[in-house]
Amino acid sequence: MAQIIPTLGACRFDTPGEKRLAERLEKKLPDDWLCWFNVPVGPKGLQPDFVLLHPDVGLLILEVKDWRLGSLKAVKVNEVTKLEDGREVTVINPMAQARKYAFETKNALEKDPALTQKPGSVRAGNLLMPYTWGIVLPEMTRKEFTSLQAGSALESVRVICKDEMFETVDASLFEQRFKAMFVQHFPVALSDEQLDRVRYHLFPEIRLNPARAQFGLFGEQEAPMPSLIKVMDLQQEQLARSMGSGHRVIHGVAGSGKTMVLVYRSLYLARTSSKPVLVLCYNKTLAARLNQVLKAHQQDVQVVAMSFHAWCHKLLTDAQLPIPQLKGQKFFQALEDDVLKHMADGKLAADRYAAILIDEGHDFKPEWFRLVVHQLDQDQENLLVLYDDAQAIYRGKATLASKMTFSFASVGIKASGRTTILRVNYRNTLEVLSVAHAFSKDLLSARDAEDDHIPVLAPQSAGRRGDLPQLLSHPGLAQEAQCLVARLEHEQANGRAWQDMAVIYREGSQATWIEDTLKAADIPYTSAKTVSKRSALYGENTVKIVSMHSSKGLEFGFVVIPRLHEMPVQGEDEADEMRLLYVAMTRAVDRLVMTHQTHSGFTERLQEAVAQVQASL
Repeated sequence: MAQIIPTLGACRFDTPGEKRLAERLEKKLPDDWLCWFNVPVGPKGLQPDFVLLHPDVGLLILEVKDWRLGSLKAVKVNEVTKLEDGREVTVINPMAQARKYAFETKNALEKDPALTQKPGSVRAGNLLMPYTWGIVLPEMTRKEFTSLQAGSALESVRVICKDEMFETVDASLFEQRFKAMFVQHFPVALSDEQLDRVRYHLFPEIRLNPARAQFGLFGEQEAPMPSLIKVMDLQQEQLARSMGSGHRVIHGVAGSGKTMVLVYRSLYLARTSSKPVLVLCYNKTLAARLNQVLKAHQQDVQVVAMSFHAWCHKLLTDAQLPIPQLKGQKFFQALEDDVLKHMADGKLAADRYAAILIDEGHDFKPEWFRLVVHQLDQDQENLLVLYDDAQAIYRGKATLASKMTFSFASVGIKASGRTTILRVNYRNTLEVLSVAHAFSKDLLSARDAEDDHIPVLAPQSAGRRGDLPQLLSHPGLAQEAQCLVARLEHEQANGRAWQDMAVIYREGSQATWIEDTLKAADIPYTSAKTVSKRSALYGENTVKIVSMHSSKGLEFGFVVIPRLHEMPVQGEDEADEMRLLYVAMTRAVDRLVMTHQTHSGFTERLQEAVAQVQASL
């Protein structure tokens, strides 16, 4: 079964023939065919009806026309005259249109040396795979087509007719019709990397920005010719392109691309909606980073990211309702209570947003979702919730039980049958992910749930390899500080930018110690403890000092987590502390170093995890 992108249910077909062809492609072609329907192609945004790609066959551009024999008056190489509503009209010949699309696509791909024949070969510099074009006539039999005597205007071998795509047609014969369109065929076997390079050039909107913590997409003109291709994988692309209206939930492990899909979806909705689009999350640091990424991609659209409590403050302000005059945690609790009370008594206007997308939904209390549903445009119901129960680090003892057991239906989210699971972690190396998983294996023992409830997912590695995480012991604070400085300086000396490094701490006193240590060593840093979280991670080429709570949703090439002997923090729930450390560890894209002085339950558990992974890998 071929993969159709978007899914059939999400495709918007202009004609019955397009739908019928898509159904046949999905059912009749083998699963190594990739088929895109009505997706803009290349930097010019070409609009072919179908693009087909096969690693051992090549690239095929198709146009579909539901023309009947009696409606055609004249068929020429560049144009067709036909009857439309009783009058003659002249349109471009679809074969010429498909040919133009194919040549422009070929020219775009040939700009990448990795997709051309090697120097010295007979076809040096030409595209390394065959490419071709054709048309499909779903309302015309082969006999009727032959009677047209279209000659070179509609080459017979490049045409598929009605009786060649019946539901009863043999699958192998159906596939052979498409292969026959490759009139200049030669052997090819595209690797997975080469397939990604083709997708990179064909579909600029799925390109990933390799800058750390971007979890975003390149603008069409921004991306340089890459040495390392980064694109959405096929599941992520399928998910991003196929998401229709309604309430939807994505359960995904850390590093699986949930936030990237959210960015893609929010920008799409903002371009097609008259009401504003809102992105929500729990912590301010992530909201700031999301805003930075969204603003880099917005042109004439309006979408904003906010923390939940900042949004509550805005709702009260916009409704000209009083703001609680309290401080600290009491203020946040009063803010929540007041907003929910005014929602219930009708003082908050409903249906304000065309779409609401929630990142890190596992940090939300159940009643917060009710407020989200209340504020959502009920005609479109564009709601997306991203969830990973293993990363729920803001539970709080009072809400722990309810957060683990509530159903989405109980808070007004109608996502039954519209949930997706992303299990593959693309962020971390196999070594980093394996140690993090081995450390927290009790927490991350996979638990499936009913469609409307919350599962716990065990992550699967994408297979990228790297260094084994290190757990280093030191006799005292001074030695641990020396190690921290030495490791950062070593990475910088080996070409890693300061901004691609982070030191992640558990408590505020540790942040002060880290700041003093880096300042004494003249290492540039930006600390989320001493500057606004809304700007802590922007721009400057500095090492980032971030709390475990604030690190969620971010990523850095090199991460140091010091003073682990101070975890778990006394009086805190051990499972919650384990989640915090799991989140911190999985911020490391390439390398992870953890340090401690004495031993604790966590350092002993980490020693066992490192030894276990070292033995298995």
